[in-house]
Amino acid sequence: MYSNKFTESVEKELEFLKQAGKFKVERELEGAQGAEVEMNDSVVGGGSKKVLMFASNNYLGLANHPEIVRAARDSMDKYGFGLSSVRFISGTETIHKQLEKKLSEFLGTEDAILYSTNFMANLGFFATITNEPFGSTEPYMDVIYSDELNHASIIDAFKLCKKENVTKRIYPHGDVVLLEKMLEEDKSKNYRFKIIVTDGVFSMEGCLADIPRLKFLAEKHEAMLFVDDAHGVGVLGETGSGTPEHFGLKAQIDVLSGTFGKALGGAVGGYIAGRKEIVEILRQKSRTYLFSNSLPPSVVIASIRALDLLKEKPELLKQARENSKYFRNKVKELGLDVLQGEHPIVPVMLGDAKKTQDMSRALLRAGLYVVGLWFPVVPEGKARLRFQISAAHTKEQLDRAVEILAGLK
Repeated sequence: MYSNKFTESVEKELEFLKQAGKFKVERELEGAQGAEVEMNDSVVGGGSKKVLMFASNNYLGLANHPEIVRAARDSMDKYGFGLSSVRFISGTETIHKQLEKKLSEFLGTEDAILYSTNFMANLGFFATITNEPFGSTEPYMDVIYSDELNHASIIDAFKLCKKENVTKRIYPHGDVVLLEKMLEEDKSKNYRFKIIVTDGVFSMEGCLADIPRLKFLAEKHEAMLFVDDAHGVGVLGETGSGTPEHFGLKAQIDVLSGTFGKALGGAVGGYIAGRKEIVEILRQKSRTYLFSNSLPPSVVIASIRALDLLKEKPELLKQARENSKYFRNKVKELGLDVLQGEHPIVPVMLGDAKKTQDMSRALLRAGLYVVGLWFPVVPEGKARLRFQISAAHTKEQLDRAVEILAGLK
């Protein structure tokens, strides 16, 4: 049994988090995720209450779409609940290969590999590519150039890269000028691999990476370009294949990572997509792939259906964009500070952390669920409400959200 010192240490840490305003409270939902949800939370006065949902990554409204639900439910009759195995033992069904093929075609890549989550995909990629000698015993050094606002999974992935083999260089958010300077400084160094790493869409801001410029720099300096497009896939581009397509660069990015847990059904499942050699080496050596259970058949079948729905129902993508534009403009009309953008993430800047916390709670009591973000999640003095718009929102629901916000601003 652990000692009292452990208990005391943990209690001290928890108290620090509470005092620092960093203590997270999980709000309880009842039933399916959608444009409206049932909440079981003391914040809404106890019991259960229906509130407008503006804090979900359910950008296309697929999390509770009847065809997605039906596909998942029907799959269990044939495939059961789970496979009780990793992929290389007995966890690969034909449907896993079908989803990987359909995904690579959708993204315009040579191949794709499924992971349990996007987080595991990012960890698996960097640990494998930088730490494995690929049959060589010769000493080597790699270098990674990373935007400072990249997702936590990328930051944690770097921790798995051996310090003696990897140089990590962090450039200020979106500062491609400084990135180019770093690349120029490193031209004379004998790096084995150079990897430029960026989110496609930065989730706290809703802004897009300058993919064309990053692509240019990658080609000029013979670097690999890695884009985590978790918030872009399913939302951006003519067909919804993501940030590269939005910039006219579909099929031109070296490595893409992403998820089925946001726009594409909202469940679980991540992936790496790119050249077939990259995918194959991950299939052979990536520990987060090799030693994690295979994706449940219901998720696989539903994800296949989600990709089909994007093609069959382009109106979902159109509606998400129209809703985002409409809501963004309506909030601007209230005189609030809204970050520029075209993504369904709509940050409303309040600046003060306490004001943001109070506003988030007051909005929830009034029937509007929106997340407040403050330091250390965002920089000091940049606290905000992050609204997330869905194709499932009706115009009436968008207007009601604006009305609630106007009453409390």
